Amino acid sequence: MINKKTHSWAESLLVYKDIRMLRILLLGSISGFPWVLIASSLSLWLKEEGLSRSTIGWAGLIFGVYAFNYLWAPIIDRIQIPFLTKKLGHRRGWIVLMQITILLSLVVWSFINPTQNLALLITVGLIIAIASATQDITVDALRIEQINANEGKSMAAGAAMAVVGWWTGYKLGGVIALFVAEYFENIGISDYWQATFLVLGVVIILMNIGLMFVHEPIKTDRQKRQQETDKLIQGKLGSKNILTSFIAYITGTIGGPIISFFRKNGFAIAVGILGFVFLFKIGEAFLGRMSIVFYKEIGFSKGQIAIYSKGLGWITTVVFTLLGGVMAMRAGTIKTMFFAGGLMALTNLLFAILAWTGKSELLFAIAVIADDITAAFATVAFVAFISLLVDRTYTATQYALLASIGTAGRTTLASSSGALVDWLNGDWGTFFVLTTIMVIPSLICLWFIRNKVKIGAK
Repeated sequence: MINKKTHSWAESLLVYKDIRMLRILLLGSISGFPWVLIASSLSLWLKEEGLSRSTIGWAGLIFGVYAFNYLWAPIIDRIQIPFLTKKLGHRRGWIVLMQITILLSLVVWSFINPTQNLALLITVGLIIAIASATQDITVDALRIEQINANEGKSMAAGAAMAVVGWWTGYKLGGVIALFVAEYFENIGISDYWQATFLVLGVVIILMNIGLMFVHEPIKTDRQKRQQETDKLIQGKLGSKNILTSFIAYITGTIGGPIISFFRKNGFAIAVGILGFVFLFKIGEAFLGRMSIVFYKEIGFSKGQIAIYSKGLGWITTVVFTLLGGVMAMRAGTIKTMFFAGGLMALTNLLFAILAWTGKSELLFAIAVIADDITAAFATVAFVAFISLLVDRTYTATQYALLASIGTAGRTTLASSSGALVDWLNGDWGTFFVLTTIMVIPSLICLWFIRNKVKIGAK
């Protein structure tokens, strides 16, 4: 009996040998890296310039664009970029355009003084966020389209590799940012963060080079199926003219993905899915938005944050994301999300203990490792869950819609995290206890839909 179980796990791990997984890993890294810029780096930059916790928290409203990128996702599915689409392909053309936008924004950031031009700094950060959110639409679509619709196990493995890639881009990118900033600060460069962003621009260039090794199918029937939907809508409108053609195009582009989602799942289950997706990671987002500020206030240096929160956390995330992918393949995404949700609540309490006991490198390392293990299981299950729900005719739009709803809770609500800490008079322990309680509503939603969502083993 033991040998059979070991063999089964070994077979599941072999899925990761597929060359497509390496391409998905790179796509994930491209998606995760911009969060280094507008999350940890921006927060720490503003903190070291003397801005308040509330200001730092509200600056995080720029993440709100991730919650609404589904609004322009239909454009990504249908509109082609002149020159780039022909040379690189539909998906890669959009990614490269957004990477160029982020690169130019970093150059602008390198000339800004935060205390004198905070509005301009946040505006450029918003541009980075919009470009990153737009890039994510295309990256997710290209990642899903690497796997055939009937390859359930490969989709779960691909979700795991996408998560590993995302955290690789975010964690290792954070290590680069923190160590470079600390080095520039130590050698006496006054605008050390501005200089750091130029170095991070080089990373953007390297990622664009790597993107050229990710294959994109040249021929696809996606556009043909979309046009068939347009014709169906136009037929219901009656006459055929320029006006009805335009109405059919707009209706098919925007309404088609939504109608398809509700038709597939039924209204009640679809609403339950959307509720769960919105609530699942709110607690984690509140913790994550203020974590680097908490680390700094409790007395950890940029180097220590880089080692424990970024470097060590990345290794943990990689290992347990891959294991999380295997768990999702074997137990199903529903059970994996219940497991991850419970861990998420318990992990947040470790940060409360760290706040109450004071600075401790050992407890810091334990809390970070536990948090990364939890995030790994939660994210891979979540990504696999919504990846299996999408209709390939509207890959970018439906995935962006579901991901945006999930991001809405994490970004719009979590932007008040700094104000919450201030309202608690800097009581970090109570703050982390509240983030624990925030996990519960999502698990209630998941409980009600657990036996009705058809995505494999529950």
